[in-house]
Amino acid sequence: MVESIVSTGLAVGCIYALIAITYNVMFSASRVFSFTAGTLGMIGGVLGSLFIARMGMPVAAGFLLALAGGAVLGIVTEIVAVRPVLKSLDQHLYVLSTLALALMIQQFTAIEWSTEPQPFPRLFDIASGFDQKFWLPMLACAAVIVGLELLYRRTLVGHAFLAIAEDNFAARALGLPERSLRMASFALAGAIGALAGFAGGEMLLAFFANAPMLTFYGFVPVALGGMGNNRGAVVAGLLLGLFQQAANFLVGGIFASVAVFTVFIIVLLARPEGLAGATLQRRV
Repeated sequence: MVESIVSTGLAVGCIYALIAITYNVMFSASRVFSFTAGTLGMIGGVLGSLFIARMGMPVAAGFLLALAGGAVLGIVTEIVAVRPVLKSLDQHLYVLSTLALALMIQQFTAIEWSTEPQPFPRLFDIASGFDQKFWLPMLACAAVIVGLELLYRRTLVGHAFLAIAEDNFAARALGLPERSLRMASFALAGAIGALAGFAGGEMLLAFFANAPMLTFYGFVPVALGGMGNNRGAVVAGLLLGLFQQAANFLVGGIFASVAVFTVFIIVLLARPEGLAGATLQRRV
């Protein structure tokens, strides 16, 4: 039983961490907290099942197309729900615009796909003691963390991403193409979100209702790990997954969710900046 709680908790925690990273990547480029992150995760699972199970495509082709679909949806989010709001003085309206877009995509998926959970195909025929539905999310999370570190630290594009994340006004003054970089960042976030849903497809299934669940539980590691802190998001996501599975075993049902959000509120009351966050200081 303990082994089941740990393996499931780590796998689910990695999915939550990937959604949290999706939040962070979109936020760092635009200072907009987009509520389409969970929808991107849902789309990854639905597209993976569509391309591989229904259309019979090879796993590699279905995987790449699912990531491409997530990237396109990320770009649509930037163009439709973020860019118009950034031109307005009332930038808090992005909460409504991104949430409205997420709800529209969720309902469209329910109509065109199904309102019932659909099976996700088994990706590899590998006989092992540790099932792929557990190690695939862990592998995806590790790959994203390493990939982002290499991108941000070793490439010029990554340095440009960090520049607009630090101060978009100064980056614009230096001649960096802020709009193009923001769009590329949303495309990257879309691919990461789709990867979360694809890697966790065997656990979560292809289900339109995964969108709000991932949106809420993906937000928790962001808040606990510190806004924009991907490493903190991974640690908080793993802790969240383990705690949630332990609560499911001990109390089960709706009480597990109550326990999760009770601890979440207590932690934020004690450390509003998050467990790994730091108080931001602005030079004047």
